[in-house]
Amino acid sequence: MRLSRPCASDHEDGQTSVLIVGYVVIALLLATVVMAASAIYLEHKKLLSLADGAALAAADSYMVGDIGGGTMPSTILVNERVTNAAKSYLLNNGAFARHDHLAVGAGTESLPGGTAVVVLTAVAHPPVISFLVPDGVVIEARSLARSRLTQ
Repeated sequence: MRLSRPCASDHEDGQTSVLIVGYVVIALLLATVVMAASAIYLEHKKLLSLADGAALAAADSYMVGDIGGGTMPSTILVNERVTNAAKSYLLNNGAFARHDHLAVGAGTESLPGGTAVVVLTAVAHPPVISFLVPDGVVIEARSLARSRLTQ
């Protein structure tokens, strides 16, 4: 009678399957995080593009000052007109329907020299992991535009 010795491979049956399952889980988690970060990044870029357009519209809401006396005319921006022009731009483009909780931020103002600053805030909802952040992620975009008179 001959007794067989157990092979080393008999003890390792199924170990590869556990390793493969672990790597698949890590790869899926990494893909989910990358997808969520990319979605938030793209939402920020869309909001920044919208803020650029709103800032240009706000910079065009200037009043002309210093016409008399032979000096060059200058542009005057007023905070209230900048805010109203930005809101009007957003309404005309239907931006409030495309972005969740879109608002004109507190930093929207006019700076000296005919510069309009527009700050927009919105909420981005990342895909797949939205159950982890049910309220979404608040994103903010800030844009500057300057009005200038030339001859």
